[in-house]
Amino acid sequence: MNMPANAAKLSVSGKRLIRRIKDLGEVGKLDNGGVNRLALTDADKAGRDLVTSWMRALGMSVSIDRIGNIIATRKGSKDLTPVMTGSHIDTVRAGGLYDGNLGVLAGLEVVETLNDAGLELDRPIQVAVFTNEEGARFAPDMLGSLVFQGGLALDEALQAVAIDGPTLSEELQRIGYAGQDECGAVKPHAYVELHIEQGPVLENKGVQIGAVTGVQGICWIEFEISGVSNHAGTTPMNMRKDPMAAMAAITHFVRQLTRRYGGHQVGTVGHCKIRPNLVNVIPNQVIFTVDIRNTDRALLDKAEAEVLAYAQEVAQQEGVTLQHKSLARFDPIAFDPAMIDRVEANARDRDCSVMRMPSGAGHDAGIIALMCPASMIFVPSVKGLSHNPAEFTHEADLVNGANILLDTIAALAQE
Repeated sequence: MNMPANAAKLSVSGKRLIRRIKDLGEVGKLDNGGVNRLALTDADKAGRDLVTSWMRALGMSVSIDRIGNIIATRKGSKDLTPVMTGSHIDTVRAGGLYDGNLGVLAGLEVVETLNDAGLELDRPIQVAVFTNEEGARFAPDMLGSLVFQGGLALDEALQAVAIDGPTLSEELQRIGYAGQDECGAVKPHAYVELHIEQGPVLENKGVQIGAVTGVQGICWIEFEISGVSNHAGTTPMNMRKDPMAAMAAITHFVRQLTRRYGGHQVGTVGHCKIRPNLVNVIPNQVIFTVDIRNTDRALLDKAEAEVLAYAQEVAQQEGVTLQHKSLARFDPIAFDPAMIDRVEANARDRDCSVMRMPSGAGHDAGIIALMCPASMIFVPSVKGLSHNPAEFTHEADLVNGANILLDTIAALAQE
């Protein structure tokens, strides 16, 4: 590869990166310091407007595709496919300042650093903002990158229904981000994403950088269990048809399953609706979700099958009816070995301690890895907190990650 002689000496501006993170954090800001920018809400629109204004100020051309993904391009000197970076700016209902946002804003910081140095690289550099990565308002998560990659039909994605009623198509139109460009029309040369770890491993081990080896598989199941409402005081226990009792048993089973499997197996019951949700009434309906994940596809398949079989068994025992549907299903993804090696080597060149590790969370990089070589760079999350207003990463760690992103992109753009 032909690296510009002075590219390896460049470093990003930590103050500039932090300023953008804080400025974006003002959009959808909560009283507790967190943010609420659910996908395609008014707050998400305001965040998109702010980020695209920064992109244009850097001289980048900005395009919007039909699923609302924002793709900003810095020109290259040759007619070659682009090197892509980025992430998302949508959040959960009470999120923090760094999840997703870091990947987008560090990409802009890389572009500004190259601009300031007057460096023209062979390949274009693209910074992407993918739609609805979190899946907190529309299912599935990673929806925008999934359509971009070709794993989800555009028409199906546009008809996804928000938790508050409207379709994704309607909301794209409403906020002005229903673009006309075809999704994934240009296959990237490579993709690299900087992200906070969202877990405690790096901090606990005292390691500065994670060279991410892949993204574990994800299975989301929604259960709907129906029974009979009755008086909580007068209905004998052996005559009840209580969906809440079945849900409690399934929740316990998921917890025990993770202990039996060990390793990277995790399981969560994270969302629940109970009707009529009164202190002295036996519920007649419970709707809840189960999230199970593993880095091993065979084990993930086995765990899913066990949960579904047990749910049917306990429903029969409790005399309730059970229905279920899949909300999301992603197989484990292994990143390109050469890309992992590159991240690790660049971390060492920056005198950063580094370890290889899988990602416990789903990321756009895991989807884009199905269409081009991809990798991720992790930086530590203080106390392992994420999806939480207290989410925090120290400036020194943010700068380390952004510098490694800079080195990686600059080298890839000269291939």
